[in-house]
Amino acid sequence: MLALKQTEKPSPWHDGEIALQEKAGVAARMKDVGARVLRDHLIDQHRQFYPQLPFIVLGTVDADGDAWATLRANYPGFLDSPDVHTLSVKLAREPADPADRGMEDGDAIGMLGIELQTRRRNRLNGTIARKVADRFDVTVGQSYGNCPQYIQLRDFGFSREPEVSSAVSPAVSEALDARAMALISKSDTFFVASYADREDGERQVDVSHRGGKPGFVRIGEDGALTIPDFAGNLFFNTLGNILINGRAGLVFVDFDSGDLLQLSGDAEVVLDSPEIAAFQGAERLWRFRPRRVVYRADALPLRWNSRADGQSPNALMTGDWKAAAGRISAAEMASRWRPLRVARIVDESSGIRSFHLEPVDGGGLIAHAAGQYLPIRVTVPGEDRPLIRTYTLSVAPSDNKYRISVKREGVVSRHLHDNIGVGDIIEARAPGGAFGIDAAEPRPAVMLAAGIGITPLLAMLRHVVYEGFRKRGMRPVWLFYAAHSKGERAFDDEIGALVAASGGAVRLVRLLGDVSGAVEGRDYDAQGRIDMALLRAVLPFNDYDFYLCGPPGFMQSVYDGLRGLNVADSRIHAEAFGVASVARSGGVPAEVASVEARAAADVPVPVYFTLSAKEARWEPEGGTLLELAEARGLQPEFSCRLGNCGSCRTKVLSGAVAYTREPTAEVADDEALICCAVPAKGETRLELDL
Repeated sequence: MLALKQTEKPSPWHDGEIALQEKAGVAARMKDVGARVLRDHLIDQHRQFYPQLPFIVLGTVDADGDAWATLRANYPGFLDSPDVHTLSVKLAREPADPADRGMEDGDAIGMLGIELQTRRRNRLNGTIARKVADRFDVTVGQSYGNCPQYIQLRDFGFSREPEVSSAVSPAVSEALDARAMALISKSDTFFVASYADREDGERQVDVSHRGGKPGFVRIGEDGALTIPDFAGNLFFNTLGNILINGRAGLVFVDFDSGDLLQLSGDAEVVLDSPEIAAFQGAERLWRFRPRRVVYRADALPLRWNSRADGQSPNALMTGDWKAAAGRISAAEMASRWRPLRVARIVDESSGIRSFHLEPVDGGGLIAHAAGQYLPIRVTVPGEDRPLIRTYTLSVAPSDNKYRISVKREGVVSRHLHDNIGVGDIIEARAPGGAFGIDAAEPRPAVMLAAGIGITPLLAMLRHVVYEGFRKRGMRPVWLFYAAHSKGERAFDDEIGALVAASGGAVRLVRLLGDVSGAVEGRDYDAQGRIDMALLRAVLPFNDYDFYLCGPPGFMQSVYDGLRGLNVADSRIHAEAFGVASVARSGGVPAEVASVEARAAADVPVPVYFTLSAKEARWEPEGGTLLELAEARGLQPEFSCRLGNCGSCRTKVLSGAVAYTREPTAEVADDEALICCAVPAKGETRLELDL
């Protein structure tokens, strides 16, 4: 008996969409999603949805191959679905609308039904069948629902009979004028049409919604528009089309006046730019250069009122171009000490105080990763030189601020608590450190914090929750937080709010050593400390990533316990600056093994401090380069003396170094962490920019 040959169903995605899905690492998943979600017919829910709309967004292509987007309005009921393969559209021809020229019999069209008052939207594309001037049918090619992200809530009303056209003639030009730029600059919404001609000869036209904070579209000096692309459904219909043919049409709406600004021109996708990381929430950018501009005053018979609480939560989580520019300019000052003003001070517990810092120079803040620390420099009375320390930033990158949370212990910490007030200046350098978390990783994370060790884990938790909302999928987290007493435990309200907001994705276990005055179940969940018995009793059987931070003894004990349970070294991530570094049984993790291993010199090596015009002779067993510099009367910057904070980072002008212990701070090939560095074997001369 002959076996039947299995024929694979053709992909619903074209090459441009697939290319971007591959770039995002979701191509395999989206192949299955596309087969399930993209339909060649209208489901009952959509057939009921379209007839209740007062307007429709359309995307068309004219005879010159230019794409146009438009909005057309009529009383609800002008859209109707006589059968599952057809959507009928009752609209008269509109000669003033440039998109109308792509609505002939046989033309491809893209359609977006959207309810601004409910954030509900559905898309379809297909082919026009037109027999009369005042209506046409669309045979469905693809039909699917869209997510409600980035839509601002607005209520509508008709200002005139919809069949009455505007009395104002369109203004046609080749460039943006002041009126057009003003509308773009204030817009929190626009619609974009794009298209691709598939290999089978079929033209696919799409029209989609874009939203953000007002001004999220930047107008360049050359008139080009730059648009951040935020997390979405990963279909990449619009950007995939642009990747293939580079043509697009945009329409901006003045919701108060009914004006439409329609643009047709050339577009490109930007996948590599420092502005992507600088613009909060952006995952890529795209640029649009208009060639044809049509401004149609009073084009729509509809007017909308924005709701007071109608801003999209997803849009509010995104950035703006001013902040992005500030981040880029700040990154250029990464190696300098910058003055930061103490803007706010908050007592988090009986011994922990938070300092909110803002730049004095008016520039932006260098973006940090959740879990990183901030090197600061302060002048302490009685000290003969400024002191440098590193404190974890207890906020996520999305918080757009610096906050260090300091326990009152040590010379600098006591100085901050006792002598620093609002308005005082603290110098800081770029954030650093390799302790971080991947919020997109599906494997559950277990965060283990003791005392002030909560600070990097709080930043990570804030980041996970933010990214979970932004991408509509939150990484599961267990947070175990141990403190000596309730009064010494910090951030109770903040952590509680994050747990509540996570919708069950974050689970909290609070431990107290001293339960005096505390109520079990309300103030704490268990008495004692974090150990393996507790973890075995509480954690369900699963595969986890562990994140540790706390006093040195706690860190080492928990690390050793996890290794004793056969948890892989690579699954245990620990804060690694200051004296709290963990002695690992599995070597240095890949994320912090940043320097090439070299052997230390075994003969004397001359060392030249070129900036100071001094030289010295380093001897084997004679100590580190930092100690050598100090012996020659120099005062290099340093903090931890362990290679973890990066404060002693120094340019190597000639020669190479080896390390007496593996540093965990980031260091470039032409730099040295002199607190734990010595001349490398085989070097006959070492020059440092010191």
